[in-house]
Amino acid sequence: MSPVEQKRVSDDEDGLRLDRWFKAHYPELAHGQLQKLLRTGQIRVDGARVKAGVRLQSGQSVRVPPMAPASRKAAPPKVSRDDEAFIRSLVLYQDDDVIALNKPPGLAVQGGSKTHRHIDAMLDALAVDPGEQLRLVHRLDKDTSGVLLIARSRKAAAELGKALKAHRAKKIYWALVVGVPRPEEGDIEAPLAKRGPSGGERVIIAGDEGGEARHAVTRYRLIESAGRELSWVALWPVTGRTHQLRVHMAAIGHPIVGDGKYGGAEAHPGGDIGGRLQLHARRIEIDLPSGKLLEIEAPLPPHMAETWRLFGFDSDPGDPFPDL
Repeated sequence: MSPVEQKRVSDDEDGLRLDRWFKAHYPELAHGQLQKLLRTGQIRVDGARVKAGVRLQSGQSVRVPPMAPASRKAAPPKVSRDDEAFIRSLVLYQDDDVIALNKPPGLAVQGGSKTHRHIDAMLDALAVDPGEQLRLVHRLDKDTSGVLLIARSRKAAAELGKALKAHRAKKIYWALVVGVPRPEEGDIEAPLAKRGPSGGERVIIAGDEGGEARHAVTRYRLIESAGRELSWVALWPVTGRTHQLRVHMAAIGHPIVGDGKYGGAEAHPGGDIGGRLQLHARRIEIDLPSGKLLEIEAPLPPHMAETWRLFGFDSDPGDPFPDL
């Protein structure tokens, strides 16, 4: 049996529910076991009996009773040396609040039933301290490349998440689309809803059907065209819905090249372009908890860099939305 422990609540854990605190520190402890330990008074906070939903405060002491070693699950496998070197090679920037990665296309951000290699599973390799828990701030589609933010604390994750939710961040994507948008700039406002089974679901333009539709706004601007067939656009997802940019651009008749799911055969013009999705999270501007304004850009992935070279696009057009 492990001895009784008195664990201090860190500043980063201030306001965290007790059950979630245990989930973070003792993931092997089942919910039923936790409830039993609470009912019998074996778990206490500052010496007092508490319930699972109590909010912890920085500096409090949590009494953790003895636990049988047999009840502990095997430790999750460590990040391999290859994956550690790989994810470190993606780092664009880091400070005490955040790490910015340049996510490559084809790599999922989180796992699923058939996805075992993903960014989330490699984050431990970026931790500086043994107890540091890195957290995803937002997501990118598997086939979308570009800037991905990782918070280095729960507090940073919460504050950055609030900034994104309140639209206080500027996220700029680059995309190659079919045709030439007219007008050359504007806002696409169309609510989105998910349809189909989990894992194979699609996002559609929808009305407020049973409250399922979610408000979505995308700002776009034409940067340069390649004749009348294809063009480079900058996109700003004012809201951050699943597949928003892909669905919105297809809805106005200019699907993103390589996006067969929403653009169909039209999204695959062939030739020297190839079939990969031409969508890249190029830049993000966001205020960090430290008060610093983070402005970070990610270089294009190889397949898009080759497309830009093929059409002679200027790789540094400046801020496409300077007044916003």
